[in-house]
Amino acid sequence: MTDHLLIEKNGSIATLTMNRPDSRNALSLEMRAKLNEAVIDLEADDSIRCVVIKGAGEHFMAGGDVKSFKDFVELDPDNRRKTFEARIHNLTPTLVALRRMKKPVIASVQGAAAGFGLSLAMACDIVIAGESSFYTMGYIGIGATPDGSGSYSLPRIVGLKKAMEIAMLGDRFGAEAAKEYGLINFIVPDDELEAETKKLAERLASGPTFALGKTKELMHASMVNGLEQQLALEAESFSQCAATEDWAEAIVAFSEKRKPSFKGK
Repeated sequence: MTDHLLIEKNGSIATLTMNRPDSRNALSLEMRAKLNEAVIDLEADDSIRCVVIKGAGEHFMAGGDVKSFKDFVELDPDNRRKTFEARIHNLTPTLVALRRMKKPVIASVQGAAAGFGLSLAMACDIVIAGESSFYTMGYIGIGATPDGSGSYSLPRIVGLKKAMEIAMLGDRFGAEAAKEYGLINFIVPDDELEAETKKLAERLASGPTFALGKTKELMHASMVNGLEQQLALEAESFSQCAATEDWAEAIVAFSEKRKPSFKGK
């Protein structure tokens, strides 16, 4: 049996590779279990300062393993409901940990990012994509609704009306449109995706990890906080950063007119 998720740690960068290329890396039960285990592990690993999620082969992820869903068609409706409710709840710890993780998470997207694949990319902090990558929510095509936090992320990124269009019509769109909608950050030539992902991950991994984590926390909090709450959180966050070794190093480096050497502390 091939491992459905490959985990590589290289210095301060961890790479999670969804590894079912023959199925466009469709989400299997094994993959979701290993993805959850890996994300929880990396969240607690202080030696890791940036996480990359990508797919093996030509695609990022084409969503759930729809072919396997046929096994459940003969179940009565109540049992089908219970089965899929449990499956989708099982994804919750992974998605919460990705958001909670106090280090940057990059989605490196090639080929298809469909269904849960698009939801997963949106759950990451930064998305870098090959120029021929393409995207679709896709759920409506199988008579279903978004999962994997897709219905949470999509309207916050693209706005409610555009989210309705993307989710209800289920149309496929390319990298340029995805960048225009705010779903991805960077488009690079397909044959440069691996190298450009590495450069981006190294840049983030060499940054002030504590401050990056607090920045992530601030940005998410701003979506639900009022002004006064957010101002209080900003004061708390900045002061916590000022207590770190990285902040002190950055201030000294600024005065000495050199680049700071961040240790992630």
